[in-house]
Amino acid sequence: MATMESLIGMVNRIQRACTALGDYGGGNNALSSLWEALPSVAVVGGQSSGKSSVLESIVGRDFLPRGSGIVTRRPLVLQLHRTEHGTGEYAEFLHLTNKRFTNFSLVRKEIQDETDRITGKSKQISPVPIHLSIFSPNVVDLTLIDLPGLTKVAVEGQPETIAEDIESMVRSYVAKPNCLILAISPANQDIATSDAIKLAKEVDPTGDRTFGVLTKLDLMDKGTNALDVIEGRSYRMQYPWVGIVNRSQADINKNVDMMVARRKEREYFETSPDYGHLANKMGSEYLAKMLSKLLESVIRARIPNIIALINRSIQELERELDQLGRPIAIDAGAKLYTILGMCRAFEKIFKEHLDGGRPGGSRIYGVFDYQLPGAIRKLPFDRHLSLENVKRVVSQSDGYQPHLVAPELGYRRLIDGSLHLFKGPAEASVNAVHSVLKELVRKSIAETEELKRFPSLQTELAAAANSSLEKFRGESMESVLRLVDMEASYLTVDFFRNLHVMDTQGSQTTPLSSPTTIEQNGERHFRKIASDVAGYIRMVADTLVNAIPKAVVHCQVRQAKLALLNYFYTQISQSQGRHLGQLLDENPALMERRLQCAKRLELYKKARDEIDAAVWFG
Repeated sequence: MATMESLIGMVNRIQRACTALGDYGGGNNALSSLWEALPSVAVVGGQSSGKSSVLESIVGRDFLPRGSGIVTRRPLVLQLHRTEHGTGEYAEFLHLTNKRFTNFSLVRKEIQDETDRITGKSKQISPVPIHLSIFSPNVVDLTLIDLPGLTKVAVEGQPETIAEDIESMVRSYVAKPNCLILAISPANQDIATSDAIKLAKEVDPTGDRTFGVLTKLDLMDKGTNALDVIEGRSYRMQYPWVGIVNRSQADINKNVDMMVARRKEREYFETSPDYGHLANKMGSEYLAKMLSKLLESVIRARIPNIIALINRSIQELERELDQLGRPIAIDAGAKLYTILGMCRAFEKIFKEHLDGGRPGGSRIYGVFDYQLPGAIRKLPFDRHLSLENVKRVVSQSDGYQPHLVAPELGYRRLIDGSLHLFKGPAEASVNAVHSVLKELVRKSIAETEELKRFPSLQTELAAAANSSLEKFRGESMESVLRLVDMEASYLTVDFFRNLHVMDTQGSQTTPLSSPTTIEQNGERHFRKIASDVAGYIRMVADTLVNAIPKAVVHCQVRQAKLALLNYFYTQISQSQGRHLGQLLDENPALMERRLQCAKRLELYKKARDEIDAAVWFG
C-alpha cells in the first residue's frame, strides 16, 4: 500500500488536474465532479477569527494577504509538500507554470493579483480557486482549502447579499461528505456565537468530520481561560479542541520570524498554568501533524470508492462522447463521407418506421383500412340517385325524343356523376399518406443521434426529403385520379347484361289499364334505373378501395423507401467544401458539451493513472 506522503501527494496532483480542467469544489459543474470525491480539509472561520494566522503558522511563512474587510475572496487550495532538511523553501502557483517564488511577500502579492484577475478590483467573491503549492522542510504533507471569512454585513463596494453569497460558497465546500472541516473560533468571544461552529453543526450534525480550533488564547481577560471549551465541558465535540496562540499584531508589524513565533507558542503552552497539562496536544505544529495523519487515513479509506467513481465516470463519458460524435475532419472528402453516413442512418430509421420496426408506419394502413372506406361510405350517392334527380338526368338525356326501352345516355350520365364523387376520397387518401410520411421524416431526423450535432444539416435534409415527398404526392395524385377516370371512361358492360337477363327471367306482363297504373310503372322504372346505377357504383367502390391503396403505396410509400434522398445525394456530391462545412456547422451547445466531456475524461484517466502509481508503487 502507498505511504502517507504518496497518498496525499496523489490527491494533490489530482486536485491540481481538477482545477486546470474546470472541476473544483463549490463550482457549478454540469458534469460529475471528481473533486468532490477527494478528501480535503476546508478552513472555516469568521472575519478576525485568526484563520489566516493559523494557516501561516502551519506553513511557517508570512504569505497571506492582510487587511480590513473581506481579504480572502477566492478559495485558496494550499498544498504543503515536506522536503528534506537543508533544502530551500519555495512556492508555485498552478496558473503560473514553471515559475518558483522564494520571496514569500511576492506570493502574497500574486494571490492578490490573481484574485483581482477574476473578481476585478471590486470586493466581489468567486468560487474559482487559486492553487498554491509550498515546498519546505518545515511543513507536513497536507492540503488545506482556505475559504473566505464568514461575515454578517456588507461594506462599501460589496453587494448587499455578500454575507449570503459567502456562506453559500463556504457551505458548498463543507457540505460535501469527503470534506473535513477545520472550524476556527477566537477564544476571546463566546463560542455560542461562533459562525464557524454554527455552520459546521448544520452540515455535519454528528461532528464526524469537524475539528474545533480555538485561537487567541493569550488575549483572554486576565483570570479567565478556555478550559471549559477545550476540555469539552461547555461545548463537546467528537474530536478534542486544539488551542492556538497566534502572533500578536505587534509581532506581525515587526515581521517576527514564523519559526520564532512557533517556538514562543510552544513555550506559552509548556509554561501556562492553565494549559500546561495539554501542551503536547496544543499549538499549530500539533494541529498540522494531526490533520496530516487524519487526512492520510481518510484518503486510504476512500480509495476504493474513488476508483469505482473514476471507472464508472470514464465509461459514462466515453458513452456520451460516442453519442455526441467525434470532431469532424477538415478535408471535403471526409466531410462528404460523414454527411452520407448520417443520411444513411436517417434512411435506416425512416424505413424502420415504415416497415414496423418503429411505430408510425401503421398509420398508413389506417388510411387504407378506415379512412378511405369511411370516406366512400359518406359520399352523397343517395342524393345523386334520388328519384327526382334520376328523372331529371334521364329526361335531359332523352331530349325531345323519349327513350323507348333503356335510357343508355341517362345511365351513363348518372354513372359518370357518381364516379366523379370518388375523386374526393382518392385525393384525401393521397394527402393523408403524405402527412404521415412527412411526420415520419420529422421523427426519423429527431431520432437519428448522429444528426443532433448539426442543425443546418437537419434543416437541409428535411427540406430535401419533403421536396421528394411532394414529388411523390403529385405522382400518386395523378395515378389515383387516373384510376377514377378509367372507371368513367369504359363501363363494365357485363354488369348491365347480367341485370337484363335477370330482369327478363323475372318479368311479368302487367296490363296498363289506368293512368294511375301508368304512373306507378313510371316511378318503378326510374327506381329501377337508380338501383342499377347504385349497384354498379358499389362494384366500382369495391374496386377502388383495393386499387387506390396499391397506387398510393407504389407511388408514395415505395418511392419514399427507395428514392427519398436521391436528389439530395446528387446535389451534395457536387457541393464545394464550403457548403459541406456549413452543413456540418454544429450546435454550439453540443460542441461545448463535447469539449467538457473530453476534458473531464482526460481528468479521470489522469486520476486513474495517479492512483495506480500511488497504490502499486508507493
